Amino acid sequence: MKITRIALWHLPLTSHTAYYMAEGKTCDTVETVVLSVDTDQGITGWGEVCPIPHYLPAYARGVAPALQELAPVLLGADPVGVEALMARAEAYLPDHRYAKSALDIALWDITGQAAGLPLHTLLGGQRQADLPLYHSITCVEPDEMARIAREAQATGITQFQAKLGASGDWQTDVERLAKVREAVGPGPLVYGDWNCGATTLDAIRVGRGASDLDVMLEAPCATLEECARVQRATLLPMKMDELAHDTASMLEAYRLGIMDVVALKISKFGGLSALRRARDLSLHLGAKMCIECTWGSDIVTAAALHLGAATDPTRVLNVCDLSGYVAPRVAPTAPTRKEGRIAPPNAPGLGITVDKTALGAPDLILD
Repeated sequence: MKITRIALWHLPLTSHTAYYMAEGKTCDTVETVVLSVDTDQGITGWGEVCPIPHYLPAYARGVAPALQELAPVLLGADPVGVEALMARAEAYLPDHRYAKSALDIALWDITGQAAGLPLHTLLGGQRQADLPLYHSITCVEPDEMARIAREAQATGITQFQAKLGASGDWQTDVERLAKVREAVGPGPLVYGDWNCGATTLDAIRVGRGASDLDVMLEAPCATLEECARVQRATLLPMKMDELAHDTASMLEAYRLGIMDVVALKISKFGGLSALRRARDLSLHLGAKMCIECTWGSDIVTAAALHLGAATDPTRVLNVCDLSGYVAPRVAPTAPTRKEGRIAPPNAPGLGITVDKTALGAPDLILD
């Protein structure tokens, strides 16, 4: 089998509600990049990457130039045996992992279709029929966040991520956590996420102010060392996200005692191949995992669900139905949440059918 054509689309995804985060970051309408890889045997693989502006070292318009640079390595190559081809791509163009993540997903999709198997079978075998979801709550007024939490809980959600830091005062962040905790009652998981946008002083004051609420802290500060200071001062469990992006950073976070949970995001690590290795390291270290991607629609959601389904259920804290937060859907019949959980597709490869009419004409064709 050989790769004969690569096509790329830029598609705006609009969130159902604007997401406000610390340091003035927002996620409202964001451009996603959809990728198709065609082969001489009539199999097409699909990939996606959706960088949030000003969030991680990645941007949507950087994907096409990276793929153009990689075209001599990709066109005519055998797409089956994903990690071998990705190793060649890495040698030819080091890093640019976010751009390669969409390619890696598409190659896995082709491999699964060629084998006649869903990706979760190739990634270790299906360990659970469906997976727990969390609901992300934008950083707005505390009472409104409590209302959003109650609405999500009514659909079966039992895990709630409350964005913090958008208003710039630590007292309101304590109130946000308190109101969300009160809204969902004892038992459900509630955690406050600064997306690395807090000072150690503010994060410690929030953590101490919320110490009686049974909450977890997520990614409070810009460095692992600062996050460790917050954990030592508050004694609250901590989830790593942006700062855990490869083996070295995960091992350092574990050494510092701040990786009770780790967010494994496809684009952050550079594809399913790298994320599977991160999954295995997390299993070894004993960390629970949120298996997802940075942002996006049905393609990245499906890819993450396959890896989540192939992971020890006792170590999967949650996954995210990113496609449920945005419009339009690129694969309208792809999985959706049901009673707070979501099931992976079971057809070969990614197991979803992309609606090409929703994409329009490609912005880039390599052949």
